[in-house]
Amino acid sequence: MGGYVLINDMKIKFLEANCGDSIIISFVDDQGKIRNILIDGGTGETYSSKRRKGELYYVIEDICNKGQAIDLLILTHIDNDHIGGILKWFEEDKRFSSIVKNVWFNSGKLIAEYFKQPENPDLNVGLNIFRNAYTGVSEAEGLEEILLKYGMWDRKIILRGQNVNQYGVAIQVLAPNESQLRELLEEYRKVNNDPAYTAAKKSDWGIDLKTFIEEEKNGFNFKEQKEPKNGSSIAIILTIEGKKLLLLGDAPPGNVISALNSLGYIEDNPLEVDLFKISHHGSQYSTSKDLLKLVRTDKYIICTDGSGNSKHPDKRTIARIIDVNPKANIYFNYEHIGQKLFSDSDCEDFKEFRIGTIMELENGEG
Repeated sequence: MGGYVLINDMKIKFLEANCGDSIIISFVDDQGKIRNILIDGGTGETYSSKRRKGELYYVIEDICNKGQAIDLLILTHIDNDHIGGILKWFEEDKRFSSIVKNVWFNSGKLIAEYFKQPENPDLNVGLNIFRNAYTGVSEAEGLEEILLKYGMWDRKIILRGQNVNQYGVAIQVLAPNESQLRELLEEYRKVNNDPAYTAAKKSDWGIDLKTFIEEEKNGFNFKEQKEPKNGSSIAIILTIEGKKLLLLGDAPPGNVISALNSLGYIEDNPLEVDLFKISHHGSQYSTSKDLLKLVRTDKYIICTDGSGNSKHPDKRTIARIIDVNPKANIYFNYEHIGQKLFSDSDCEDFKEFRIGTIMELENGEG
């Protein structure tokens, strides 16, 4: 089970969310009240499956039992490995409407209204809320309608450059920008049974770190991911009690670099953070060396169990981190990832970097 990271009075848990993301941040506000921010919900199994309850289920139960709330729910984008657990929770637990106080969600309808363009039906998110075989009603209500019905969402578009300060927490939005949302609206199409879309990628775990590092020093051409859903992902700097977290969702690096530059961060004046949640589960197309050079930290977090067609994380991404920061501490929310990624020669060639689990970070071993 993923552990909690403690920073002052702030408690952060990177849930075991299969190949997805789900993060719960709990802290004491400036009035002495405990607040909770939930970022994404992982896959559906992060909440529950036929075999067992997932970590998100127990997080929600704990919040309910303590009489607390989810003061802010951030849905970074509509990928199933980020939103699936939230949909499963809403479908199975009627209490959600009294627990969730505010939601950030760039829905397809909201984006279309923002640009004064027709809706893209492929962006609709439906869920069979409170419906089952006994009701005789099969159609799904949209997530947007549910959020509005229960007063959890103010339909505010979330864009780069926005700053929110509430409860003693500051959130700077780095992404998406308008062009990324427009691209999602105009170009995204659901793809079903398309071999080019579903084919499994070959894992690069068997290649030594040194090979990647030397290759990238000799004219390697970095390619940024272009998938519209990931491009629309919300990415933030979250600051509580002077401690900064860089949480990038699945955001691609180019626009994050541009946003950081606009805030005055350059290689000679990097953003200093206490934790850096690497984008897109460690995909090589989502973390460039140029981005890594703009961020100073000794703690990098990668969330994934290595399942799914993508075979994340890419070892090439880990090599970039170590090349930029040879003393990097890299933490995974699944223990087996760190155990399988690195060879004896990796550990011999690069003696200063450290790998571990979130639980070790919790226990002060990192």
